[in-house]
Amino acid sequence: MNSTPDLLTPQKSSSSNSQNEIQSQNANVMNIPEGMGKEGSEDLEIVTELSNPNTGKSAYIGVSISCAMVAFGGFVFGWDTGTISGFVAQTDFLRRFGQKHHDGTHYLSKVRMGLIVSIFNIGCAIGGIVLSKLGDTRGRKQGLIIVVVIYIVGIIIQIASVKAWYQYFIGRIISGLGVGGIAVLSPMLISEVAPKDMRGTLVSCYQLMITLGIFLGYCTNYGTKNYSNSVQWRVPLGLCFAWALFMIGGMTFVPESPRYLVEVGKIDEARASLSTVNKVAGDHPFIQQELDLIEASVEEARAAGSATWGELFTGKPAMLQRTMLGIMIQSLQQLTGDNYFFYYGTIVFNAVGMTDSFETSIVFGVVNLFSTGCSLYTVDRFGRRNCLLYGAIGMICCYVVYASVGVTRLWPNGQGNGSSKGAGNCMICFACFYIFCFATTWAPIAYVVISETFPLRVKSKAMSVATAANWIWGFLIGFFTPFITGAINFYYGYVFMGCMVFAYFYVFFFVPETKGLTLEEVNEMYSEGVLPWKSASWVPPSKRGADYDANAFAHDDTPLYKRIFSRN
Repeated sequence: MNSTPDLLTPQKSSSSNSQNEIQSQNANVMNIPEGMGKEGSEDLEIVTELSNPNTGKSAYIGVSISCAMVAFGGFVFGWDTGTISGFVAQTDFLRRFGQKHHDGTHYLSKVRMGLIVSIFNIGCAIGGIVLSKLGDTRGRKQGLIIVVVIYIVGIIIQIASVKAWYQYFIGRIISGLGVGGIAVLSPMLISEVAPKDMRGTLVSCYQLMITLGIFLGYCTNYGTKNYSNSVQWRVPLGLCFAWALFMIGGMTFVPESPRYLVEVGKIDEARASLSTVNKVAGDHPFIQQELDLIEASVEEARAAGSATWGELFTGKPAMLQRTMLGIMIQSLQQLTGDNYFFYYGTIVFNAVGMTDSFETSIVFGVVNLFSTGCSLYTVDRFGRRNCLLYGAIGMICCYVVYASVGVTRLWPNGQGNGSSKGAGNCMICFACFYIFCFATTWAPIAYVVISETFPLRVKSKAMSVATAANWIWGFLIGFFTPFITGAINFYYGYVFMGCMVFAYFYVFFFVPETKGLTLEEVNEMYSEGVLPWKSASWVPPSKRGADYDANAFAHDDTPLYKRIFSRN
């Protein structure tokens, strides 16, 4: 045995002095337990953890730009949301795809408008579940290229529509299939390619791109509204080709997911991908360490076999509770009523007497974009539960004012006899406050919560089910909103207010705080039956002191009203 002062033997020896020097600088070596002698040191396995030698952010400019191009998939979805709200109010669109009143004016019936706007969500739900499998069979990059091509096919069908509204309708379904696939594969590729130190920020860029797409979609509608022909809607649709080609171009610069490459046995290509992302030579010990971790994870998944859909409801720990949590959070995100403003913004504010409702939509887009940028700070600063709870309270307050003013003050002489400008301005102001509350809390955090709730074994299946619930509710709200607003006008705001009251209590009693926890620690929290309103103070087993009482977090004798108003 080689005798050394510290009695430590590295796991792997190296003939290179420079490599030994790198290891000594980057390794965090375990201490020998007190009382262990030389005999024990022979069997001691030393675990080293190497850190990336490239700590400067400038080293990641290239991969950051590449990930931003992949995140551009969110822009594609946001662009559709922003443009369709203007299409349904444009004269040429109404003339081609609408119906005629007795006086010769054109309009879209409630059924036709609801189908044209909301069928996109059904396509997205189907595409998210079906086309996302391309990421496992063809690779993340190639899968993204395929779904973008499908999206382009849908856009071609829409642009080629002349008078048949059902042709436009079919094009919306097909483009929705593509966007649904993008919505799953784009964040997946970013999360598997991005350096671990920047993963959260780069994945969050997807939501930021959605808001940027909505804003620029509003601006484009404003720029084309004065035309009297199909330029009004065909130019915004034509720009979709530019966004799609830009995204496909970005795929040529982004390295393939190292996890996928390991799964299909392309180890050398996986090493090259890790080397490109981390700006480190392929034979560096850090790259080998990362590759070993991925290989171990893949082998563990293979040994466990394929996860079944039934495990979403019968798996342990508490998978039924967690699956329902994902479905409810995604459903409640839609029931905040955000699409009521984003899909029908121009029509809503025509009703409040705005002379140019397209300008109002641009204001909405600016507020939404700025607020989503703020969410990159609020998510980690205040925690998931607090953001969801306070966001619900803020939206409740906004809806109370918005709906009450719309019902009691907007039409002082009755509907159709002129509206109050002061009441209209008040409603627009509180609509902007609502967008701020939504964009800084429920908009991004609903996705953050489901990404942290499920174990890796069933994560893709559970997230696809939860996201499908989001798309389906988007369809229902988009389709039925014209009917509901036609019947009850701004009383509709009270419906969303009630949903937010329910959302507050649901989050309080069923959504635990997962900020700063690993997936393994989230599993441990569910295994111990930690009460959600106590979860913010819960400590993982590996970090507990001797006096820690784990049972106290699974029981609570505090009166109900004190639980609700407690800070946890």
